[in-house]
Amino acid sequence: MDAQAWLVVNSLTGMGALRIAQLVARQPAWPAGWLAALPSRAANELRLWLEHPSRSPLQKVVDEALAWQQGGPSRHLLHRDHPAWPALLNELPDPPVVLWAQGDLGALEGPKLAMVGTRRPTGEGTHNAQTFARDLARRGWCVVSGMALGVDGVAQRAALAAGGRTVAVLGCGVDVIYPASHRDLHEQLSRLPGGLLLSEHPPGTIARPAFFPRRNRIVTGLSLGTLVVEATEKSGSLVSARLTLEQNRELFVLPGSLHNVQARGCLTLLRQGAAHLACSVDDIIADLGHWAEAFIPHHDAVQPSLSATPDSTAEQATLTENFPDPLLASLSATPTPIDLLVHATGVTVSDCQQRLLMLELEGWVSQQAGGWVRLPRS
Repeated sequence: MDAQAWLVVNSLTGMGALRIAQLVARQPAWPAGWLAALPSRAANELRLWLEHPSRSPLQKVVDEALAWQQGGPSRHLLHRDHPAWPALLNELPDPPVVLWAQGDLGALEGPKLAMVGTRRPTGEGTHNAQTFARDLARRGWCVVSGMALGVDGVAQRAALAAGGRTVAVLGCGVDVIYPASHRDLHEQLSRLPGGLLLSEHPPGTIARPAFFPRRNRIVTGLSLGTLVVEATEKSGSLVSARLTLEQNRELFVLPGSLHNVQARGCLTLLRQGAAHLACSVDDIIADLGHWAEAFIPHHDAVQPSLSATPDSTAEQATLTENFPDPLLASLSATPTPIDLLVHATGVTVSDCQQRLLMLELEGWVSQQAGGWVRLPRS
């Protein structure tokens, strides 16, 4: 079946992603098998389009989609029979029938990991999203997210800045900028190598609340696993976490302070035993590496791992040089318990306590409920 046929099937009355997927599983021949298997109203609509396309309202849908596609070389219509169609989507009970794509289809190559989280991340959450996305990109992984405020946007910007691949699945048309404050990110995803916008909605479709939970199934469905960076107990990111588990994919979360409201959703997932604890990208690749091998072209060079600890990047190394004690690089505005600090730095408990005391006297750190924080410097 070609793009026109899938566009028509996608527009038939009374059909939806789930019913179409159930019909596809029966492998009906086109078009006779479809005409025999469809409900009567949908079959009549298809028959009219096949025999008299100019009289069928479905032809307008086809014409508009093809006209949009022909409007630029970075515009594509993806479907099950398209060579760039992500095969993992076919494992969903209700995969999208058609995906409008704008950008670099090469972004769909290689293994993918969804990154989701709160729209209001802490400073530590923002840093972690940047670090993990950058590390994944440098390791040949594609970051999949929804271009939302907060963790989504932070992760996707970091992946692009690292010269990697990232796919944004939208709850509106690919030509609609939502949220409006992400105009620059939308432009980058459309035009930079490795960036791609996807939507199951035709161009021009405005964002609606009901579209976003449905969008999330595509974000997780494209991916071998999902990483929740920060999430409150009622965060929409937990919808993505649930979908990940329902799709039999791996779920990962970053640890957070007990006193960080933005991390309580992650802690709940850990307490329930629903997710793997991820302290670095290596933890994720260790669990997914054997699955990811099928998606990594042999010519791709795998770059060395970049740990999620603060001294793992050149940026952090430069920052550490300005600190009187390297211990400060392991602290942030979020309280860090001393046991985690000892584990992260490899120093002894007594040494850590003595150094923290000196740093506190010098005005660099403060002990708060839940652990130690690095104080801002004027």
